Amino acid sequence: MGQRTGDGRTAVERRSERELVVSRTFDAPVRLVFDAWTRPELFKLWWAPRSAGVPLLDCEMDVRTGGGYRIVFGHTPAESMAFFGKYLEVVPLSRIVWTNDEGGEGAVTTVTFEAQDGRTRLVLQELYPSREALDEAFIGMEDAMPEQFGQLDELLAGLATS
Repeated sequence: MGQRTGDGRTAVERRSERELVVSRTFDAPVRLVFDAWTRPELFKLWWAPRSAGVPLLDCEMDVRTGGGYRIVFGHTPAESMAFFGKYLEVVPLSRIVWTNDEGGEGAVTTVTFEAQDGRTRLVLQELYPSREALDEAFIGMEDAMPEQFGQLDELLAGLATS
């Protein structure tokens, strides 16, 4: 294992047969980074990779332990794809854990936020139910996550100056 890719700022690592870890340090305080992950109006601005050309149509997030989310991508409601799940654990400014329930092979995702001298070290870990499920997800993740995190960086730079 230990297969690593990324863009120089975002590390994408396959740590085991079932675990993917993506990490990056953002030039923004934890409060702003956490807000970008938990406020739908901000999340919508960075989550969909621009290169995919598929916009985020709808984003509903009840970010609390026991709450849920639903994210819809597509050009029209008739031709859309929804991702949804529930929040297993939410610790403000520190940690978010959620399920990915749209398919039978969904991962459990954990995102941690660590303050580092006014910056934020973010680690996203996904644990899949099988090696095959991670194999399928990894193909798109190694390009999408660095792009998404780059878009998040752009949003955070704008938020920090406003």
